[in-house]
Amino acid sequence: MSYQIEPIGVIRSPYKEKFAVPRQPGLVPSARSEIVLQGEANVIEAVRGLEQFSHLWLLFLFDQNLDAGWRPTVRPPRLGGNERIGVFASRATFRPNGIGMSAVELKGVRQQGSDVIIELGGVDLVDGTPIVDIKPYIPYSDSLPEAQGGFATEQPDTLPVVFSAQVEVQLNEHQQQRAVIEEVLAQDPRPAYKKGKADPKEYAVHLFDYNVKFTVNCEQVQVTSLEKAKLS
Repeated sequence: MSYQIEPIGVIRSPYKEKFAVPRQPGLVPSARSEIVLQGEANVIEAVRGLEQFSHLWLLFLFDQNLDAGWRPTVRPPRLGGNERIGVFASRATFRPNGIGMSAVELKGVRQQGSDVIIELGGVDLVDGTPIVDIKPYIPYSDSLPEAQGGFATEQPDTLPVVFSAQVEVQLNEHQQQRAVIEEVLAQDPRPAYKKGKADPKEYAVHLFDYNVKFTVNCEQVQVTSLEKAKLS
């Protein structure tokens, strides 16, 4: 049997591309995102009582990966990108049905014109990701302090992030955006095999409306420039 799933909303987030998106929710707490409900789900009655909860489960589609298919084994970044494990022992984005799940903070609910909007924090989703379901996070059943985390028992280490003088001036009146850029780059978004290694290459990531350029050495991330991203 086959089933058809229709998205009930779409994410609006600072992450305009897959590169540098946090690998788990909550790693960039300063980031603010929102779900814009759509279709038959876009009614205020559908979110009645949602504000009683502090966190939500989001079920979504890895829509940018669906055409690439999947494999039974993957190389998790937490294992350096070299060791293979089963796809179901990972949170890899290339999966048989392309479904992901994230626990995120609920910031608020509002109606803007004809749109019902759910405001969120700590989201790890690319802008435009289709949302297929929303469920309240229930602490007594969903929080399991004695659970074992396998190869991902602790939050990954981060690097300090420094900004060039020019970038500091550019972000002086945009402190929330500055915080998001810092928290994203502190995760060192380069390929896993480059972790802990000096790298002469200058990288770039599209966050908000900026093309953020940076370099990484063994001890810190240096944000070298900030340019207005070109719209495609």
